[in-house]
Amino acid sequence: MDRMFRVCGFWTGIMAVLFMVGDMHEMSILFFGQTGAFVALSYLKLSERAYMYIFGAYLTLFFVGFTYYATFILQPGIGGH
Repeated sequence: MDRMFRVCGFWTGIMAVLFMVGDMHEMSILFFGQTGAFVALSYLKLSERAYMYIFGAYLTLFFVGFTYYATFILQPGIGGH
């Protein structure tokens, strides 16, 4: 399970670099933070149950945050087209 956290860290790192190249600096900082957290957690050698609880908490926070952002903060049609 610790290897899967390294895989998640790898992909969030790739996304962070792509966001940085696309001039989305706030999003790239967020993803670099997630990359650091995933990689740091992967080296703690926790039990598989602990890794599942941590990942479940991560998904819960993400879905709550994304729903809040999409419902209350996002302004449709702001793309300038």
